Amino acid sequence: QVQLVESGGGLVQAGGSLRLSCAASGHTFSSYIMGWFRQAPGKEREFLAARRWSGGSTYYADSVKGRFTISRDNAKNTVYLQMNSLKPEDTAVYYCAARLGFITTNSEYDYWGQGTQVTVSS
Repeated sequence: QVQLVESGGGLVQAGGSLRLSCAASGHTFSSYIMGWFRQAPGKEREFLAARRWSGGSTYYADSVKGRFTISRDNAKNTVYLQMNSLKPEDTAVYYCAARLGFITTNSEYDYWGQGTQVTVSS
């Protein structure tokens, strides 16, 4: 059974950085698409970044392009989201997700982590 466990969230000042981790288990992920999303209170879930586990192009939302980077470590079966130049509007619960097939920016992913809270103070 696929399990995704996020970690690395916390409280950071505006302009600071955080690196979120998503530990994946229960399957071989080489064929999977890995994505990061976030949801702020009262708002819809928002796509942030995605990539194939096996490599290739990465995709970013305009709101985070140039500030966030998605990467993965095969040895640790972990996907990361490096977040730099954080802003108060980045405050949200951040989710890791996985799916088979093609990369998509909508929420049609098969597996989701429990989420990790990121709070950016001004």
